Amino acid sequence: MLAATLGLGLVIGLSLGALGGGGSILTVPALVYVIGQDARAATTSSLFIVGITSVIAALGHARSGRVRWGIGIVFGVTGIAAGFAGTAVNRLVDPDVLLLAFAAVIVVAAVGMLLNSRHEEEPAPQEGDAPQPARRWTAGRVGRIAGAGLLVGFMTGFFGVGGGFVIVPALTLALGLSMPQAVATSLVVISINSAGALLARAGTAHFDWAVIVPFTLAAVAGSLGGKMVADRVSGTTLTRAFAVLLLAVAVYTGTSSLISLLG
Repeated sequence: MLAATLGLGLVIGLSLGALGGGGSILTVPALVYVIGQDARAATTSSLFIVGITSVIAALGHARSGRVRWGIGIVFGVTGIAAGFAGTAVNRLVDPDVLLLAFAAVIVVAAVGMLLNSRHEEEPAPQEGDAPQPARRWTAGRVGRIAGAGLLVGFMTGFFGVGGGFVIVPALTLALGLSMPQAVATSLVVISINSAGALLARAGTAHFDWAVIVPFTLAAVAGSLGGKMVADRVSGTTLTRAFAVLLLAVAVYTGTSSLISLLG
Protein backbone atom coordinates (compact mmCIF):
# COMPACT_ATOMS: atom_id res chain seq x y z
CA MET A 1 0.00 0.00 0.00
CA LEU A 2 2.86 2.37 0.80
CA ALA A 3 4.41 1.75 -2.62
CA ALA A 4 1.09 2.53 -4.33
CA THR A 5 0.70 5.70 -2.26
CA LEU A 6 4.18 6.93 -3.15
CA GLY A 7 3.79 6.06 -6.82
CA LEU A 8 0.45 7.84 -7.14
CA GLY A 9 1.80 10.86 -5.30
CA LEU A 10 4.71 11.13 -7.71
CA VAL A 11 2.44 10.97 -10.77
CA ILE A 12 0.01 13.56 -9.44
CA GLY A 13 2.77 15.90 -8.31
CA LEU A 14 4.44 15.55 -11.71
CA SER A 15 1.23 16.67 -13.41
CA LEU A 16 0.71 19.61 -11.08
CA GLY A 17 4.25 20.84 -11.60
CA ALA A 18 4.10 20.44 -15.38
CA LEU A 19 0.53 21.50 -16.17
CA GLY A 20 -0.59 23.61 -13.20
CA GLY A 21 -3.63 21.36 -12.82
CA GLY A 22 -5.03 18.06 -13.90
CA GLY A 23 -3.09 16.11 -11.30
CA SER A 24 -5.51 17.24 -8.61
CA ILE A 25 -8.44 15.77 -10.52
CA LEU A 26 -6.77 12.35 -10.37
CA THR A 27 -6.20 12.47 -6.62
CA VAL A 28 -9.77 11.64 -5.59
CA PRO A 29 -10.14 8.56 -7.87
CA ALA A 30 -6.69 7.39 -6.81
CA LEU A 31 -7.56 7.64 -3.12
CA VAL A 32 -10.93 5.91 -3.62
CA TYR A 33 -10.08 3.08 -6.02
CA VAL A 34 -6.44 2.36 -5.17
CA ILE A 35 -6.00 3.43 -1.54
CA GLY A 36 -9.55 2.47 -0.49
CA GLN A 37 -10.86 5.67 1.10
CA ASP A 38 -14.56 6.55 0.84
CA ALA A 39 -15.52 9.48 -1.40
CA ARG A 40 -15.87 12.10 1.35
CA ALA A 41 -12.63 11.17 3.08
CA ALA A 42 -10.88 11.19 -0.30
CA THR A 43 -12.07 14.71 -1.13
CA THR A 44 -10.74 15.93 2.23
CA SER A 45 -7.40 14.16 1.83
CA SER A 46 -7.15 15.53 -1.70
CA LEU A 47 -7.51 19.11 -0.51
CA PHE A 48 -4.57 18.75 1.86
CA ILE A 49 -2.35 16.87 -0.61
CA VAL A 50 -3.08 19.17 -3.55
CA GLY A 51 -2.89 22.34 -1.44
CA ILE A 52 0.56 21.62 0.00
CA THR A 53 1.91 20.35 -3.32
CA SER A 54 0.64 23.44 -5.15
CA VAL A 55 2.34 25.78 -2.67
CA ILE A 56 5.70 24.07 -3.19
CA ALA A 57 5.25 23.93 -6.97
CA ALA A 58 4.25 27.62 -7.10
CA LEU A 59 7.41 28.61 -5.23
CA GLY A 60 9.47 26.65 -7.75
CA HIS A 61 7.86 28.50 -10.65
CA ALA A 62 8.18 31.81 -8.79
CA ARG A 63 11.96 31.48 -8.84
CA SER A 64 11.67 31.52 -12.64
CA GLY A 65 9.58 34.72 -12.49
CA ARG A 66 6.43 33.11 -13.91
CA VAL A 67 3.92 33.65 -11.09
CA ARG A 68 1.58 36.67 -11.34
CA TRP A 69 0.91 36.97 -7.62
CA GLY A 70 -1.69 39.74 -7.74
CA ILE A 71 -3.87 37.96 -10.27
CA GLY A 72 -3.53 34.64 -8.49
CA ILE A 73 -4.47 36.03 -5.08
CA VAL A 74 -7.51 37.92 -6.41
CA PHE A 75 -8.70 34.88 -8.35
CA GLY A 76 -8.22 32.59 -5.36
CA VAL A 77 -9.83 34.82 -2.74
CA THR A 78 -12.89 35.23 -4.98
CA GLY A 79 -13.53 31.51 -4.79
CA ILE A 80 -13.20 31.02 -1.03
CA ALA A 81 -16.87 31.75 -0.25
CA ALA A 82 -17.94 29.43 -3.05
CA GLY A 83 -15.66 26.78 -1.55
CA PHE A 84 -17.70 26.88 1.67
CA ALA A 85 -20.89 26.42 -0.38
CA GLY A 86 -19.38 23.49 -2.27
CA THR A 87 -18.37 21.82 0.98
CA ALA A 88 -21.90 22.19 2.36
CA VAL A 89 -23.38 20.56 -0.74
CA ASN A 90 -20.77 17.78 -0.60
CA ARG A 91 -22.19 16.65 2.75
CA LEU A 92 -25.67 16.26 1.26
CA VAL A 93 -24.82 14.17 -1.80
CA ASP A 94 -24.67 10.38 -2.00
CA PRO A 95 -21.01 9.29 -2.45
CA ASP A 96 -21.78 7.33 -5.64
CA VAL A 97 -23.64 10.29 -7.13
CA LEU A 98 -20.67 12.46 -6.16
CA LEU A 99 -18.26 10.18 -8.01
CA LEU A 100 -20.55 9.97 -11.05
CA ALA A 101 -20.70 13.76 -11.25
CA PHE A 102 -16.96 13.81 -10.78
CA ALA A 103 -16.53 11.51 -13.79
CA ALA A 104 -18.57 13.96 -15.90
CA VAL A 105 -16.31 16.81 -14.78
CA ILE A 106 -13.23 14.79 -15.74
CA VAL A 107 -14.63 14.31 -19.27
CA VAL A 108 -15.22 18.06 -19.60
CA ALA A 109 -11.68 18.71 -18.37
CA ALA A 110 -10.17 16.26 -20.85
CA VAL A 111 -12.11 17.69 -23.80
CA GLY A 112 -11.13 21.21 -22.77
CA MET A 113 -7.46 20.22 -22.61
CA LEU A 114 -7.61 18.64 -26.06
CA LEU A 115 -9.29 21.71 -27.56
CA ASN A 116 -6.77 23.99 -25.88
CA SER A 117 -3.89 21.92 -27.27
CA ARG A 118 -5.18 22.63 -30.80
CA HIS A 119 -4.86 26.37 -30.18
CA GLU A 120 -1.32 25.87 -28.91
CA GLU A 121 -0.40 24.42 -32.32
CA GLU A 122 -1.50 27.51 -34.22
CA PRO A 123 1.48 29.21 -35.88
CA ALA A 124 3.00 32.21 -34.21
CA PRO A 125 2.24 35.62 -35.77
CA GLN A 126 4.62 36.52 -38.58
CA GLU A 127 6.47 39.78 -38.89
CA GLY A 128 4.12 42.43 -40.20
CA ASP A 129 0.98 40.87 -38.68
CA ALA A 130 -1.24 43.16 -36.68
CA PRO A 131 -0.15 43.14 -33.02
CA GLN A 132 -2.51 41.68 -30.44
CA PRO A 133 -4.20 44.27 -28.23
CA ALA A 134 -3.00 44.46 -24.64
CA ARG A 135 -5.24 42.83 -22.06
CA ARG A 136 -6.73 45.33 -19.63
CA TRP A 137 -8.80 45.09 -16.49
CA THR A 138 -12.14 45.98 -18.06
CA ALA A 139 -15.39 45.41 -16.16
CA GLY A 140 -16.30 42.51 -18.45
CA ARG A 141 -12.97 40.79 -17.99
CA VAL A 142 -13.07 41.25 -14.22
CA GLY A 143 -16.57 39.76 -14.24
CA ARG A 144 -15.36 36.71 -16.16
CA ILE A 145 -12.45 36.21 -13.80
CA ALA A 146 -14.75 36.57 -10.76
CA GLY A 147 -17.21 34.10 -12.28
CA ALA A 148 -14.45 31.61 -13.01
CA GLY A 149 -13.10 32.09 -9.48
CA LEU A 150 -16.50 31.32 -7.98
CA LEU A 151 -16.92 28.23 -10.17
CA VAL A 152 -13.46 26.91 -9.29
CA GLY A 153 -14.04 27.62 -5.60
CA PHE A 154 -17.30 25.67 -5.59
CA MET A 155 -15.71 22.74 -7.41
CA THR A 156 -12.84 22.75 -4.92
CA GLY A 157 -15.21 22.45 -1.98
CA PHE A 158 -17.57 19.96 -3.65
CA PHE A 159 -15.14 17.61 -5.40
CA GLY A 160 -11.94 18.22 -3.44
CA VAL A 161 -10.02 19.27 -6.57
CA GLY A 162 -8.12 22.45 -7.25
CA GLY A 163 -9.70 23.23 -10.62
CA GLY A 164 -6.46 23.96 -12.46
CA PHE A 165 -8.00 22.70 -15.70
CA VAL A 166 -10.48 25.61 -15.44
CA ILE A 167 -8.06 28.18 -14.05
CA VAL A 168 -5.41 27.88 -16.76
CA PRO A 169 -7.79 28.56 -19.71
CA ALA A 170 -9.38 31.42 -17.76
CA LEU A 171 -6.01 33.05 -17.15
CA THR A 172 -4.86 32.67 -20.74
CA LEU A 173 -8.10 33.72 -22.46
CA ALA A 174 -9.45 36.37 -20.08
CA LEU A 175 -6.21 37.99 -18.92
CA GLY A 176 -3.86 37.17 -21.76
CA LEU A 177 -1.23 35.41 -19.64
CA SER A 178 1.21 33.20 -21.46
CA MET A 179 0.86 29.46 -20.89
CA PRO A 180 3.89 29.28 -18.53
CA GLN A 181 2.52 32.23 -16.51
CA ALA A 182 -0.96 30.70 -16.39
CA VAL A 183 0.40 27.33 -15.22
CA ALA A 184 2.45 28.97 -12.47
CA THR A 185 -0.29 31.37 -11.36
CA SER A 186 -2.92 28.63 -11.29
CA LEU A 187 -0.89 26.89 -8.57
CA VAL A 188 -1.34 29.96 -6.35
CA VAL A 189 -5.11 29.86 -6.96
CA ILE A 190 -5.27 26.13 -6.24
CA SER A 191 -3.39 26.66 -2.97
CA ILE A 192 -5.81 29.37 -1.81
CA ASN A 193 -8.92 27.42 -2.84
CA SER A 194 -7.68 24.26 -1.12
CA ALA A 195 -6.96 26.16 2.09
CA GLY A 196 -10.42 27.75 2.05
CA ALA A 197 -12.18 24.43 1.45
CA LEU A 198 -10.18 22.76 4.23
CA LEU A 199 -11.15 25.59 6.58
CA ALA A 200 -14.80 24.93 5.74
CA ARG A 201 -14.34 21.31 6.86
CA ALA A 202 -12.54 22.17 10.10
CA GLY A 203 -13.90 20.18 13.02
CA THR A 204 -15.90 17.75 10.89
CA ALA A 205 -13.34 16.15 8.58
CA HIS A 206 -11.28 13.04 9.31
CA PHE A 207 -7.66 13.06 8.19
CA ASP A 208 -5.94 9.73 7.53
CA TRP A 209 -2.40 10.95 8.13
CA ALA A 210 -0.90 7.52 7.41
CA VAL A 211 -2.00 8.02 3.80
CA ILE A 212 -1.86 11.82 3.53
CA VAL A 213 1.73 12.34 4.72
CA PRO A 214 3.56 9.92 2.36
CA PHE A 215 1.22 10.83 -0.51
CA THR A 216 1.94 14.54 -0.01
CA LEU A 217 5.71 14.05 0.28
CA ALA A 218 5.75 12.03 -2.93
CA ALA A 219 3.56 14.59 -4.70
CA VAL A 220 5.87 17.43 -3.65
CA ALA A 221 8.86 15.53 -5.04
CA GLY A 222 6.91 14.87 -8.24
CA SER A 223 5.96 18.53 -8.59
CA LEU A 224 9.63 19.52 -8.61
CA GLY A 225 10.22 17.02 -11.38
CA GLY A 226 7.14 18.35 -13.16
CA LYS A 227 8.66 21.81 -13.37
CA MET A 228 11.74 20.31 -15.02
CA VAL A 229 9.49 18.49 -17.49
CA ALA A 230 7.58 21.71 -18.22
CA ASP A 231 10.90 23.40 -19.04
CA ARG A 232 11.87 20.73 -21.58
CA VAL A 233 8.80 19.01 -23.07
CA SER A 234 6.21 20.50 -25.41
CA GLY A 235 3.14 21.70 -23.53
CA THR A 236 0.95 20.32 -26.32
CA THR A 237 2.41 16.84 -25.90
CA LEU A 238 1.94 16.91 -22.13
CA THR A 239 -1.61 18.20 -22.38
CA ARG A 240 -2.75 15.59 -24.90
CA ALA A 241 -1.18 12.69 -23.04
CA PHE A 242 -2.80 13.76 -19.81
CA ALA A 243 -6.19 14.31 -21.46
CA VAL A 244 -6.17 10.69 -22.66
CA LEU A 245 -5.37 9.53 -19.12
CA LEU A 246 -8.23 11.66 -17.77
CA LEU A 247 -10.69 10.06 -20.19
CA ALA A 248 -9.62 6.59 -19.07
CA VAL A 249 -10.09 7.56 -15.41
CA ALA A 250 -13.51 9.07 -16.21
CA VAL A 251 -14.69 5.86 -17.86
CA TYR A 252 -13.56 3.74 -14.92
CA THR A 253 -14.98 6.10 -12.26
CA GLY A 254 -18.30 6.58 -14.06
CA THR A 255 -18.77 2.87 -14.72
CA SER A 256 -17.96 1.89 -11.13
CA SER A 257 -20.36 4.53 -9.75
CA LEU A 258 -23.18 3.46 -12.06
CA ILE A 259 -22.77 -0.19 -11.12
CA SER A 260 -22.88 0.73 -7.45
CA LEU A 261 -25.97 2.93 -7.90
CA LEU A 262 -27.85 0.33 -9.93
CA GLY A 263 -26.73 -2.66 -7.90
